[in-house]
Amino acid sequence: MSGNLSASIHGSAESSLREEICVVGANLYSRGYTVGSAGNISARLDDGWLITPTDACLGRLDPADIAKVGLDGQPVSGGKPSKTLELHRGIYAANSEARGIVHTHSTHLVALTLAGVWKEDDILPPITPYYVMKVGHVPLIRYRRPGDPQAAAQIAALAADVRAVLLERLGPVTWERSVSHASYVLEELEETARLWLMTTPRPDPLDEAAIEELRQTFRARW
Repeated sequence: MSGNLSASIHGSAESSLREEICVVGANLYSRGYTVGSAGNISARLDDGWLITPTDACLGRLDPADIAKVGLDGQPVSGGKPSKTLELHRGIYAANSEARGIVHTHSTHLVALTLAGVWKEDDILPPITPYYVMKVGHVPLIRYRRPGDPQAAAQIAALAADVRAVLLERLGPVTWERSVSHASYVLEELEETARLWLMTTPRPDPLDEAAIEELRQTFRARW
């Protein structure tokens, strides 16, 4: 493969990822999953990462402004990388299958941390089959300021075993095989939190037999 053709292919892939980040950001913003300039999205590249600029509104992203960061962690192009860059890099380093990460300050999930999660290592019970299948176990990360390196290290230590965490008072971080799939995890997680908070009395979790059937039929990770 010639150098020009290789560069063209890589450039096309990067352009597609920039567009995907913008589309996902606009969708999450329009649905109220994030507000103002809160939240960030990233994608893995062969030669580094793309990440939304610091203080950018996810509903009004410009593909050209998405920050590109090299494998050495240094900015290459675009805007100033989000202050959560090290958190994202830690997840990618710990989980080779992660290709996209989404972090928002979703209302019901932040409210859940204020009201009290179900368990520290399982913020919500398995009340729906799709929560079990699409999300799985989600641990709580106790409050640290945005961008705190200790929180990033805690999340990296869990990244190979789960596909999401919930930051106390800040919101969810989800990762998957693409940016779009990471957003699907986030949406299912937020919807489950909304169901849990709006239901009185609280519903019982699915029983072990039901969960085992989901494991056997759909390879659910629970």
